[in-house]
Amino acid sequence: MLDSQGRLIDYLRISLTDRCNLRCAYCMPKEGLPLISHHDILRYEEILKITRCISNLGIENIKLTGGEPLVRKGVLDFSRELLKIPGIKNISMTSNGILIPENKDKLKNSGIDSINISLDTLNSVKYAEITRGGELAKVLDAIEVCLDLGIAVKLNCVAICGFNDDEICSIAHLAKDKDLQVRFIELMPMGSAEGYKYLSAEHILSAIKVRYGRLSDHKKREGHGPAVYYKPAGFVGSIGIIHAVSRCFCSSCNRVRLTSDGFLKLCLHYDTGVDLKSLVRAQTPDDELTEVMRKYIYDKPRQHSFSSENKRNDIECKGMSQIGG
Repeated sequence: MLDSQGRLIDYLRISLTDRCNLRCAYCMPKEGLPLISHHDILRYEEILKITRCISNLGIENIKLTGGEPLVRKGVLDFSRELLKIPGIKNISMTSNGILIPENKDKLKNSGIDSINISLDTLNSVKYAEITRGGELAKVLDAIEVCLDLGIAVKLNCVAICGFNDDEICSIAHLAKDKDLQVRFIELMPMGSAEGYKYLSAEHILSAIKVRYGRLSDHKKREGHGPAVYYKPAGFVGSIGIIHAVSRCFCSSCNRVRLTSDGFLKLCLHYDTGVDLKSLVRAQTPDDELTEVMRKYIYDKPRQHSFSSENKRNDIECKGMSQIGG
């Protein structure tokens, strides 16, 4: 469907859990965050009902997120059920990668087309520091597991001043001989991330050009997100840039989010939306539920205000793990 700004909304990010096996410093405090009770987390059958209804509005692409989605039991069986819904064409997932190797056999038949794996550094000590205990070796193993299974890999690197600005080119080099995408993301000033300074896309591209020479003039979007991709000469894979702060791409935003407790969230930066869990548990008929979602999606906010001094009173105060990263 089209929203009030004329944007085609065809992408739903579904957060399956607010729980995570890591404590990344820009995502949550060291002690973690208050967890949603299991009773308040949407059951799989409730998510399927919502997805069936929202697919009638033109949603075709689903991304499973968390927290860490693989900490929820049965997620890889659930992904196959989503693909049975008429209109759903693509299922992808975000992950920190830690649990991928032990789930290799289940991933093979999960129907998941691609996985976004978080990787902010290639230094094992720094990785343990930023994730508060994660093992880099498991993430590197996860990349190989996915490639062996024929699952497309997108590596998400959040670029942070003073942390990994000296590693931009070495992380980009992962796409040199492997058919994967390395995506550099400007750090968004939300939650725990407000204590860090983002590295601009301009700085990232400049560093890559100095190391690898002129990038291809053909800049294109791949997949269903906002990244713009480049291909240095001789690279098998590609390098993506997500201008989350320095360049507003809201005019082409095609997504809405379903939080793990059943809130249909219209924009990452605002807390506006509608509580679908209450409607589902009240046995709201499918056609009525669809119309509620249509009404709210139509009024999706025009753009975020990350760089604005005029802050609205509906700014999201929850962390990414609570929203669905």
